[in-house]
Amino acid sequence: MTEEKNGGLTPEEQAARGGLKNYKPRVYEKIQKFDEKLKKGESIAIIQFQYDYTCNFHCHHCCITRLRRPAGTRCFTIPDVKEFSRQADEMGLAHWVITGGEPLCFRDFDKLVEAIDPSKYYLTSDTNGWFLDDAKAKHLKSIGLDKIQLSLDSLNAKEHDEFRRAPGSHARAVRAIDAALNAGLKIILATVVTKQRVRSDEFIEFLEFAKGKGIGTFVTYAKPVGDWEGRTDILVDRSDMDYMRQLEKKYNVFTHLTPAYGLDLGCIAVKRMFSVTKYGDIMPCPYIHTSLGNFFKEPLKDIVSRGMNIKFFGNHVDTCLIAEDRHFLGEYEAKRITGKPVPVPYKEVFGPEDMITK
Repeated sequence: MTEEKNGGLTPEEQAARGGLKNYKPRVYEKIQKFDEKLKKGESIAIIQFQYDYTCNFHCHHCCITRLRRPAGTRCFTIPDVKEFSRQADEMGLAHWVITGGEPLCFRDFDKLVEAIDPSKYYLTSDTNGWFLDDAKAKHLKSIGLDKIQLSLDSLNAKEHDEFRRAPGSHARAVRAIDAALNAGLKIILATVVTKQRVRSDEFIEFLEFAKGKGIGTFVTYAKPVGDWEGRTDILVDRSDMDYMRQLEKKYNVFTHLTPAYGLDLGCIAVKRMFSVTKYGDIMPCPYIHTSLGNFFKEPLKDIVSRGMNIKFFGNHVDTCLIAEDRHFLGEYEAKRITGKPVPVPYKEVFGPEDMITK
């Protein structure tokens, strides 16, 4: 991987920032203040926005299965999104990831993008690729989308399709890669890595495939939540994560722990990413199913500030709490979250001993 691991921006990162300065000056302006915000203990989070849970797949590892609520529960409307965008902009946040569900299933996707306002944010959309052909990719580019994060979980079509429970999904995902590239949309592959996969020959072949396409790979370590609740057998350990760091030296592969843009933040929950459920709850990340507060009940700034005051999120943590940290998994996830209606209110998960004393 060409990224420097300590201090400063790589030439590739400098070029990306320079492009934003002309292309999206408001985004560039906010990013330039990130160092200052971090020094003040403020979040520079990517907003992982679960606008809707509509999906054409039912994947084995789905992490939002238990987040769904009965019809009639208050959920985001387009006016709500506009207000959320306004508050996030005032906080200096600069990046959204639209997710779900499957975003390209959303009938109001274009209105959603407009409500977020591409002039104020760098916009990424998750997708499984099923609906992403040449025409769709060009359209997404035209309405202000910047990047696609495409889920691909194996080079073996049979394995991928079985994992996604969707025959033909591998072929569509591969087609989607070329569609995005042809449209000038930035694209990275998102892939789930379990204990069983991390050191496999298949995973190396996967990274070689991405390298051949000239695109990066974002690795999500398997988590014992959602449809994988309680599955400790799939979890990586420290040695597996060290192995991944060695792969980062050869391939354009990264995890949420990988330093970038001169920042080494460790676990990025709250400080560099938080998740927003369809129903307005703000979670530390997509996999820690505790609610720091609800946007429909209090200002976003207050909720995020609360999260930054919890030691696991405000302090530097050098691992993934929900994928590798056995203490966090045992004492917090297993005892205080697993088996309960999610997201669990933060007061039921974290006590006074978990707060940062100032």
